[in-house]
Amino acid sequence: MHETPTITAAEIARLAGVGRAAVSNWRKRHPDFPAPVGGTPASPEFDLIQVEQWLRGQGKLPEVSPVDRLWRHLAPTTDTAADALAAVGALLLARQRGERPSRRQVDRRVADLLPEIDALAEDLGPQAAFDQLWQRFSAPGPGRTWATPDDLADLMVGLADVGGGAVLDPAAGSGATLRAAVRAGCTCAYGQELDESLARLAGLWLALRDVPGEIRPGDSLRADAFPGRTVDAVLCHPPFGITTWGHEELGYDPRWEYGLPPRTEPELAWVQHALAHLRPGGHAVLLMPPTAAGRRAGRRIRAELLRRGALRAVVALPPGVAAPHGVPLHLWVLRRPAADAPPPARALLIDAADGDLAELYARVLTTWRAFTAAPDVEIEEVGFARAVSVIELLDEEVDLTPARRQPAIGGEQSGEHLVRTRERLAAIVGELPALMPQVTPTPDGAAALTLSVGELARTGALQLLGPIRTASSDGDGTSGDGPPVLTVQDVLNGEDASGRDDGKLGQEIPVAVGDVVVPMIARTLTARVVSAEGALLGRNLYLLRPNPAALDSWFLAGQLRTSANEKQASSLSGTLRFDIRRAQVRRLSLDEQRAHGEAFQRLEAFESAIRQAASLGAELVQLTADGLARGALHPDQRPSRKRPAR
Repeated sequence: MHETPTITAAEIARLAGVGRAAVSNWRKRHPDFPAPVGGTPASPEFDLIQVEQWLRGQGKLPEVSPVDRLWRHLAPTTDTAADALAAVGALLLARQRGERPSRRQVDRRVADLLPEIDALAEDLGPQAAFDQLWQRFSAPGPGRTWATPDDLADLMVGLADVGGGAVLDPAAGSGATLRAAVRAGCTCAYGQELDESLARLAGLWLALRDVPGEIRPGDSLRADAFPGRTVDAVLCHPPFGITTWGHEELGYDPRWEYGLPPRTEPELAWVQHALAHLRPGGHAVLLMPPTAAGRRAGRRIRAELLRRGALRAVVALPPGVAAPHGVPLHLWVLRRPAADAPPPARALLIDAADGDLAELYARVLTTWRAFTAAPDVEIEEVGFARAVSVIELLDEEVDLTPARRQPAIGGEQSGEHLVRTRERLAAIVGELPALMPQVTPTPDGAAALTLSVGELARTGALQLLGPIRTASSDGDGTSGDGPPVLTVQDVLNGEDASGRDDGKLGQEIPVAVGDVVVPMIARTLTARVVSAEGALLGRNLYLLRPNPAALDSWFLAGQLRTSANEKQASSLSGTLRFDIRRAQVRRLSLDEQRAHGEAFQRLEAFESAIRQAASLGAELVQLTADGLARGALHPDQRPSRKRPAR
């Protein structure tokens, strides 16, 4: 091929079905293991062909499907996987139309893959072949484009009722919502997307299914590709928080029927762009950040949308349903009012932020359809949905956050919640004795020998990476729509990665299972062992990558978090700044390290259970106090015990 496909160590591990540590061992133990051909010392890249040949010679290469084999060679051949898939999609479309482009007419980046592409199209058919490759392209991972999940896109389509109509997505991405609209039976699909490669991908998917319509590249707000075109439904997952959306140059744009969006409210520009493309009576469904429902800067536009009957519903979704995954997003359902129709008296607010997704989505659709069938009928499902009077919503804040407008939980449901909380607390407390590490005092002996982290790094016992900085002073690099980013707060809380890469991280360092991460700035020295791949190292975090032949990860993490190391590595100022290179680690054999590591791992599980018990205990206290105060609960009438001594 014209470009040598490359692969990272983490990808080699996935290719061979082993852990990242095994790849590190192969590199050390086998002199014939392929040398890096690119990347950085911290994240080297290897020639894919050479790696496959080496793995096959060692008997370490599992059998893979033709689709996976093609994707491995396809994805690393271009700057973006979208370009690679689009090039193959063009070939598959030509084949579906009975055309046979010559090798000279084929995109040079995939010319050498023609036999594999032809074989796949012959075996599966052009449509299915493209879909199979699309699944590999859209799988989560570092550097991957985050598409709107299919189940969420289907919900948006159901709320917009797109069957049999024309649909527009002005921020189409790779076409997830438009694909959902096609599944629901739309007659034609239009879209616009800033990323030209993604726009081409979405267009190819439609073309392979002979769906009328087109996807055009460009900025929808600054350069609308479909001025004057109206459709039956608009679906949109707009970019969030982009303040350079064109506020100054679009000040007198006719789309702003409900008010000029403030520079800090780009989402309200997308809302009005969607309404401008709707036929009277048509619906738009937009995925929105929850802050758009309550920020003061947008209250006048929210009020006007309500007064004129354009905003019909706000649905709060559970966290993690779509990028950015750490934020519990909202769906806004809008309707283009007919010129002579009186504005409706109510708007529907649904709080679906907790529960099973499939059940929640079905319930949301059922409630929405009941509301549209009888918009003046009172809907009040405790803790879930309420049809709220527009007059009530038009207060000083015009806050449309569903949770703040729900009816109070009744006594029976409050009691059920209390019982469940009490049972969860009792279960965790019951597990605490078993989680406590079994340890015994060590007889006095010679002073323990130690090495500093800096010395361990120099001897090759571990790699020390970070802390990284952001490439821009604007933001911390963790609020975009890119791959997940492990943040300082995640490490302190013992949680999974909650940040999202916005392209401003100064360096992309993927974390691997067994890595130990330590915040550079914190109130206490904290060390966590990474248990899942797929995230990038965030700002102000050290990453220590032990050589498994020399260091046990859990032993290392336990050694780092001692009070002695907190003093040794800290600046001893108010908020501690740690230089982890100074931290000391005991010198023990690998077997002894593993025994200590198991104890440290049990200790962390014990600590996590204690935190959960504290949280549930506080919740139980609040539920009980609230229930007693309003009469939903009453004291047990059994003989009372003496009050605790004070």
